[in-house]
Amino acid sequence: MVLKIDVDTYRGTREGVPNLVRMLTRHAAGATFLFALGPDHTGWAMRRALRPGFFQKVSRTSVVEHYGIKTLMYGVLLPGPDIGARAAAEMRAVRDAGFECGIHTWDHVLWQDKVRGKDAAWTGRMMAKSEQRYAQVFGRPPHTHGAAGWQMNGHAFARHDSVGYRYASDGRACLREDGALRDPAAGPYRYQGLDCIQMPTTLPTLDELLGREIDGTVIDDDNIAAHLLALTARNRRDHVYTLHAELEGQKLAPIFEQLLTGWKAQGYRLASMAQYHEKIAGTPLPEYPVQWGTLPGRSGQLIVLDTLASPTR
Repeated sequence: MVLKIDVDTYRGTREGVPNLVRMLTRHAAGATFLFALGPDHTGWAMRRALRPGFFQKVSRTSVVEHYGIKTLMYGVLLPGPDIGARAAAEMRAVRDAGFECGIHTWDHVLWQDKVRGKDAAWTGRMMAKSEQRYAQVFGRPPHTHGAAGWQMNGHAFARHDSVGYRYASDGRACLREDGALRDPAAGPYRYQGLDCIQMPTTLPTLDELLGREIDGTVIDDDNIAAHLLALTARNRRDHVYTLHAELEGQKLAPIFEQLLTGWKAQGYRLASMAQYHEKIAGTPLPEYPVQWGTLPGRSGQLIVLDTLASPTR
């Protein structure tokens, strides 16, 4: 079980990340923390209000409760704090605790909302900012990446190779309505002509499940861990689970605690992306074109791996 932690906000970095480090350490679990390194403009996300499914998701997942009023004002009524500048000590503490660190993005909302249609120059500037800030914080260049909102473009994928990323987790595997993999064979792959290994997220996230009715049952705080554990019990394989410092690191920490305990009981090793890379390095992997699609419980399109399409090799 690969644990990939997206850290989107200043509050998530300052509060959720230390909570997760303590919890993961208690469970002797590996994990990869992927940081937003520039300004926190979470308030800009309100521009998504006209997207289909946006308000439905907001009502289901209690955005104000999980992110806080102050965070939702960043970039709107309050200046967005520079996360990498103001929370560098918290980031280094993650590394010093023995966890892998990587890049999520520079500006989470700007990347998520704009990158799909941007050119090579814009994409390069954004990625260079995050790479330079990462090197300032950690004293070494980055080696892994996980895209904000699972949003990318061809220029961004190509930059992984030119900068020297060995592996990334920028997209998702296709899921059924209940969160099960549509194709249980979905796994690591490469994009056409590129070397960087992609590790797609293979499980639904908590915010995609909470509040939805699945097979006649409304998924809530009391049964969501059992639902996810049932998925991993039925389909025993290498999974990648994406969690968020703002959710599992704060209000939903008790649910994540249940998941960690349950996955260990099921016999899963709780690992980082680096540990997973050690396992699959040198293994022949299929290649696929860049694909876009939708997932149950999430609004808009995102990068997906459709394994039902024929691989190019």
